[in-house]
Amino acid sequence: MIKIENIVKSYGEKENKQTILKNISLEIKDGDLVVILGASGSGKSTLLNVLSGLERPDSGKISYEQREITSLSDNELTEFRKSNTGFIFQQYYLLPNMTAEKNVKMGAELADNKDYGEIIKAVGLEEKKHKYPSELSGGEQQRVSIARALAKKPKVLFMDEPTGALDENTGRSVLEYILRLHKEKNFTAVMVTHNANIAETANTVIKMQSGKIGEISTNENPKNAFEIGW
Repeated sequence: MIKIENIVKSYGEKENKQTILKNISLEIKDGDLVVILGASGSGKSTLLNVLSGLERPDSGKISYEQREITSLSDNELTEFRKSNTGFIFQQYYLLPNMTAEKNVKMGAELADNKDYGEIIKAVGLEEKKHKYPSELSGGEQQRVSIARALAKKPKVLFMDEPTGALDENTGRSVLEYILRLHKEKNFTAVMVTHNANIAETANTVIKMQSGKIGEISTNENPKNAFEIGW
């Protein structure tokens, strides 16, 4: 379980200080698939970054299975993320001097995963695995970043608009693969998206409003990626 207690996060100083997260508390069960929705500026991406340990809150506690990560040193926090979490961002963050396959292999090596070739196939990149990022379209680069994150076999997968750069057909296929792998491997997944339709695939939906949690709901019968609107 991930538990956050009374989290506050601000940016800026003095008269320019802006509080983005306002005293948020939340629990996420192991194996849950959570979608975080909210308007631009509502704090959803900041919540994702704080939850994952990419950013530190101003105050409050974040615990993974009784281990409080807010008290870890920078080096300890880095090691924690390497061992436990995977990330898919809007930006691709691929290494330009490595092929698609080698970018994915980087993630796989952190988990000693020899079967990363299956993931490359699953996201539709088998024929382009020897291409460099500069030779791939934006959607193809995003698929590489998704494959890299999944190849790491994370205990918790964090996603910030993972299908935002993809066309509808590719987006549905990639989302369906993420959903299928989530069921098979039972990792915890937390996704930020502007696409409210994607929330229909989640177990838990969190709606953010002005730095606070406005509503938490559950889906009794989550849909697959081909049953939702786009």
